[in-house]
Amino acid sequence: MPEPMRDELQVQHRTAVLVAVVESSRKLDRDQVLDELKGLVKTAGVTVVGELVQMRAKPHPSTCLGKGKIEELKSLVEATGAELVIFDNNLSPAQGRELEREVDRVIVDRSELILDIFATHARTFEAKLQVELAQLMYTRTRLKRMWTHLERIDGGIGAGRGPGEKQIEIDRRLIGTRISELKRRISEIEVRRERMVRQRESHALVSLVGYTNAGKSTLMNALTGSDVYVADQLFATLDTRTRKWRVPGWGDVLLSDTVGFVRDLPHQLVASFKSTLEEARQADLLLHVVDASNPEAEEQAETVEKVLEEIGVEIRNFVLVLNKSDAVKDREIVDVLRAKYACSVTVSAVTGEGFDQLAAIVAERLGNGFVDVEVETSAGNGKLFAYLAEHSEILDRQYTDSRVTLTCRLPRPLLWRIQGEDTEVRVTERLSVVK
Repeated sequence: MPEPMRDELQVQHRTAVLVAVVESSRKLDRDQVLDELKGLVKTAGVTVVGELVQMRAKPHPSTCLGKGKIEELKSLVEATGAELVIFDNNLSPAQGRELEREVDRVIVDRSELILDIFATHARTFEAKLQVELAQLMYTRTRLKRMWTHLERIDGGIGAGRGPGEKQIEIDRRLIGTRISELKRRISEIEVRRERMVRQRESHALVSLVGYTNAGKSTLMNALTGSDVYVADQLFATLDTRTRKWRVPGWGDVLLSDTVGFVRDLPHQLVASFKSTLEEARQADLLLHVVDASNPEAEEQAETVEKVLEEIGVEIRNFVLVLNKSDAVKDREIVDVLRAKYACSVTVSAVTGEGFDQLAAIVAERLGNGFVDVEVETSAGNGKLFAYLAEHSEILDRQYTDSRVTLTCRLPRPLLWRIQGEDTEVRVTERLSVVK
């Protein structure tokens, strides 16, 4: 049985003209419109040979670009010899086909580019399944264009002659079967991940979320002393990493680093990566990391909140972490964000600035789900001492004859686990957070 077509188009090592159609109602600097797309194509390994921006009331329904701009695009493509035309917009299948007919080049929209990047960066078995699912869901409605890609880039099936409707229908059925299989396997992974996250109840779970390239991985390395992969590119890591972080005045917490978000993230990716973001859904506290040196920091923060809501994450207990303070040139951006978000802290993952304040805020926020207790037991109760050392922060020890009284802070659900015939547990007033 033939395999269904998947990611037929590979954009790496190709030349491209970048295009953006921006609604004129949006207040954007024309010179910065393509900045994020440039970051994406750099990550994808594409060489940019030309740029084109059009401000319109709304994209043209058939071609996205207006007629005059299409002629300008054709001239630019011919002059530069570009192999691809990459749009910063998400195109309908009809728009993509019409543009390819007009320009006689392969057209790649924003979603297709992001999918290509994710396919390149997927390393684990789970990530590969998720990316393949997203690609197939995207491809299913665009099979005619996918065959066109093969003809134009790889010369795979003859000069301009398509495979025929029969082959496309076969591909659709094969893709549908594969999608069902991938959804089943990812669902099984999701169940196991949910179970694994729930079993971590002995430690508070803090999750780093944020726009891609906001510095989450660098911040995680600085806080935990780990070596999570870091690169100056978008979507450097796709898999959730979890490390232990000792918070002064609190104790050990689990800190997870999740995949970064971006505006207009393909819905197929959002759906398929839900299981990867389970840590964010189950977290006791979210640290929303924002690149405070980016002029579009406020818009990026809003994008992250929108995606979190889309995947079912309740944004209730979170701290806005304004990262890269060492690179901030416009302090007004920081002032606007701090005024907008009641709980925020300015840090630098590079210099360590603000780490003490961040730890104090995290300890204070986590305190809502934890309790301070006095545990009195016999001096020989080594099993309980080991459990408390692993799962709580021991604040004080008092010895009286053969008895020991420990003052501890631990998760409220664990209270019942430290009960025993030889042990007395007394809930005390919450102690002040160590600053």
